[in-house]
Amino acid sequence: MGLGEKFFKSADEDAPFFNTVLYDGTGVSNPITGVGFQPDLVWIKRRNIATADHYIVDTVRGNGSNTYKNLASNEQEAEGTTTSKGITNSTIVDGGFTMQGTGARTNANGSDYVAWCWKAGGAAVLNEEGTIDSQVSANVANGFSIVKYKGTGTSGDSVGHGLDVRPDMVIIKNLDTSVTRWGVEVEGLGGYLKLDQTNGEASSHLFDIQNTTFDLSTGTWTNTNNDDYIAYCFHSVTGVSKVGSFVGTNLPGNKQTTGFEPSWIMIKRTSTTGGWTIIDNKRTPLNKYLSANSDAIEASATSPIVFENDGFSFGGTGVSFNQSGETAIYYAIA
Repeated sequence: MGLGEKFFKSADEDAPFFNTVLYDGTGVSNPITGVGFQPDLVWIKRRNIATADHYIVDTVRGNGSNTYKNLASNEQEAEGTTTSKGITNSTIVDGGFTMQGTGARTNANGSDYVAWCWKAGGAAVLNEEGTIDSQVSANVANGFSIVKYKGTGTSGDSVGHGLDVRPDMVIIKNLDTSVTRWGVEVEGLGGYLKLDQTNGEASSHLFDIQNTTFDLSTGTWTNTNNDDYIAYCFHSVTGVSKVGSFVGTNLPGNKQTTGFEPSWIMIKRTSTTGGWTIIDNKRTPLNKYLSANSDAIEASATSPIVFENDGFSFGGTGVSFNQSGETAIYYAIA
């Protein structure tokens, strides 16, 4: 199989969920194929030559001027749209998407890129589970949904997430203001995290994750009156994905059992500062990582991750992912 052709399927072989695709920038119209399904969330990062912000689009937020509306996981900026760079409007199709322009984030000639692609539930539908109606695209079988809603400014309001199991992790971004960072809540933590920052967990929560909703307080992070928000919701599914945690040892080993061989892992230290480091099985060697909170090109980890048939471990000493005595969370996908 060529790059991008091996993608994960759930127990239902007709239900592809996630794939990593590598491609070369061209600076001109550039069809990207081999995803294996029609993605609902596409997260792109330039890998070499020069720094560039991350580029995140989804089908729930949809089209902008001539390209899809985009966010950057390493920036607190409001949602952006360009007329000449990025994924062209209406070209997210079964099997891939099309780039236009020569933007550094997505399609610079001679640059290498990675695209992480998720399948949600296709076209968004109305969800009335919470006190605030939401538009939701949900892949219930694989524990992933994309949620868009408009804030009310009223503490205690809630938003339906569209999943049949309480999410283990929810990532929210205000689309209308550049003064608000990405807020992340993970089940079991004592406070929220910031996707665009290296901070450890805060001492308070931004919202409360429930079985069918997440309950909001007020403020620009999650619930300013009339502001638009996007939320990406994840829960562990046996054989498909896992949100977990561990304590680092700074020693080889420290195996984490997921129940499947990972293809993609994002790790974040929570008890102290540390980046949101991302490893996948398409970029080689496996110690090459990118950081969700940084515009930097690929770097090499001093303590590489080893993908095993039922989890992952650490191949050596070092503090890149496995700092002694420090707690970290991870999201792994088969």
